[in-house]
Amino acid sequence: MANEELFEEYENEGTLITLEDEDGNEVEFEFLDVVEYQGEEYIVLIENDEEADEVVILKINAIDDETEEYVSIEDEDLLETLFNIFKDKYEGDINFA
Repeated sequence: MANEELFEEYENEGTLITLEDEDGNEVEFEFLDVVEYQGEEYIVLIENDEEADEVVILKINAIDDETEEYVSIEDEDLLETLFNIFKDKYEGDINFA
């Protein structure tokens, strides 16, 4: 799914996404953006909790035309690169203290 289509899908349906954590618990996240890097797409989320102060970045893998899965990223350098792209895009709009 193209970056713009995913962004529009979540804007139209609302900004909350429920995912299952490694313990099987449902966790609600707020959709922030989709970042493209080296031909891959990554979803940027933040936990829907007043105390949340870190974003979560997951790789988007298309299973078929209508289904996607979100995969954890183990590479710390890649995560830092993706976060910097996200920060640069929203500099001035979001306080990254």
